Amino acid sequence: MYTTDRGLDELEDRRGAERVTLAWLAGRLRDFVDGHPEHEAAVERLATWLARADDEDDEDTDDADDADDADDADDADDAEPGL
Repeated sequence: MYTTDRGLDELEDRRGAERVTLAWLAGRLRDFVDGHPEHEAAVERLATWLARADDEDDEDTDDADDADDADDADDADDAEPGL
């Protein structure tokens, strides 16, 4: 079990029977990021993953985006200082 499973297990145990809207979840995630800005990237990644979970073409897009990100990082490494 991952250590993060404890929080997920607690969420399921305490609130697993509740029904919520995705708008409510988005609001709670925004509140969390406001209080913990250092976790913004992870929350944004989770929100994007949830938003696109049913997209069949998403897997191909993610792979292409990851490749583009790697290319951008390589380009930044090759750039001359001051440009």
